[in-house]
Amino acid sequence: MTEHHSGGRLLTAPVDLNGTGHYVHWGVVQLSVANLLVIGVMVVVFAAAVLLPFPRGRGRR
Repeated sequence: MTEHHSGGRLLTAPVDLNGTGHYVHWGVVQLSVANLLVIGVMVVVFAAAVLLPFPRGRGRR
C-alpha cells in the first residue's frame, strides 16, 4: 500500500476507491455512476460553450 505524506498530513481521496463501483442500468446499457457524472459535466460544459456569448473586443470594427 502506498501512502503519500504532505507536511505530516495523509492525502486521501474524497471517496473510498477500494470498494465496488455503483452502476446504473438501462436495459442493455450499464454505466458506472462516476462515468455518468463525467458525461453530465461534459454536456453542461458543451451547452455553456454553445449558449454563452463570445467575448468581443472593444473598438474593433
